[in-house]
Amino acid sequence: MGRLAIFLFAVAAVAWISGQGVSVARAGAEDWNDAKIQWRSYEEGLKEAKKTGKPVCLIFYTTWCPHCANYARVFQDPGLVEQAKNLVMVRIDADKRRDLSEQYKPDGAYVPRTFFLSPAGELDLSIDAGRSQYKFFYDEHNAAHVAKAMQAAVEKYRRK
Repeated sequence: MGRLAIFLFAVAAVAWISGQGVSVARAGAEDWNDAKIQWRSYEEGLKEAKKTGKPVCLIFYTTWCPHCANYARVFQDPGLVEQAKNLVMVRIDADKRRDLSEQYKPDGAYVPRTFFLSPAGELDLSIDAGRSQYKFFYDEHNAAHVAKAMQAAVEKYRRK
């Protein structure tokens, strides 16, 4: 009886642990706050930026990346949501748009990576996360980190 109880406990524990990991990754990977942030496709975003004069915040992610799932959560922050209104927000699944992912990898094709583009659609490498390696990987747990870069882009490209 003791061996059966241990076996059943082990099976239950493994099932519970496996289920926990899957549900967390799925939930986080999908929630980029689409309800409050107007995410655009790449093509739509570039057109809107040229029309409005707003800089572009361009984010590459994948659905399988745990860092991307964490990063998605920072876009729930009310301050970041407000800041996003001053930019054209573009989110790209790097697996689905490999052509664009290849185009925007000045220091590697890691995810998530966030870039800022001028209203004319030109990549601005001067606005980065302040790291020596993975320069465009912002703190996945700190909304203020990317919000600061967003503010820098808005100030740099503010119409005079």
